[in-house]
Amino acid sequence: MIYISQIRNNRPTAERNSYPYNIPSIAKLDELSLRNPVTFIIGENGSGKSTLVESIAINAGFNAEGGSRNFNFSTQDSHSVLFEDIQLIRTGYRNKDGYFLRAESFYNVATAVDNYSAQDSYGGSLHERSHGESFLALLHNRLYGNGLYIFDEPESALSVVSQMNMLTRIRELVNARSQFIIATHSPILLAYPDADIYQVTEDGLQHVLYEDTEQYRLTK
Repeated sequence: MIYISQIRNNRPTAERNSYPYNIPSIAKLDELSLRNPVTFIIGENGSGKSTLVESIAINAGFNAEGGSRNFNFSTQDSHSVLFEDIQLIRTGYRNKDGYFLRAESFYNVATAVDNYSAQDSYGGSLHERSHGESFLALLHNRLYGNGLYIFDEPESALSVVSQMNMLTRIRELVNARSQFIIATHSPILLAYPDADIYQVTEDGLQHVLYEDTEQYRLTK
């Protein structure tokens, strides 16, 4: 299922000479089409992939630090202003579920789950598990399909075996009419069948095959 079919940067090209508009993922981005239920965005640290994913999530109605649309908390106002110029083009379908997960602020999300007394939806308190276990608990207990799921470097919490587990869960949720947009460095996650992969380069976002990614070449 595709809920967001296109991402547009409405910032005029002549006004993209300062942060965050001059970073590689944004400077030459006008439109990005999302054609498959799973889209990966890859690039070096500092390339702006997380900034782009964050702006997509905020425009989709999620809290900047993560969570579902019902989460409304802020421990540090650190998100960029990029979301003000990013436009999401939606299809005629509407997602019933959604979640924004970013590794760097997952602890804050886990705290918010406890504060909202929402532990039952996650199979218990996330703070009572390891980082990887809590992330898998979220995947298997909180996400139920018909959803738009946006992840920023989820592999940082996961072992190789857990990343394989995540691939299986992604397939289950895709079969349950879900769409994923994921920023990652993981060659394991990038191996998801039929996914679109966009690599951040100095020329903007380029569509690449899995076998042409640096992640694949370094681990084959």
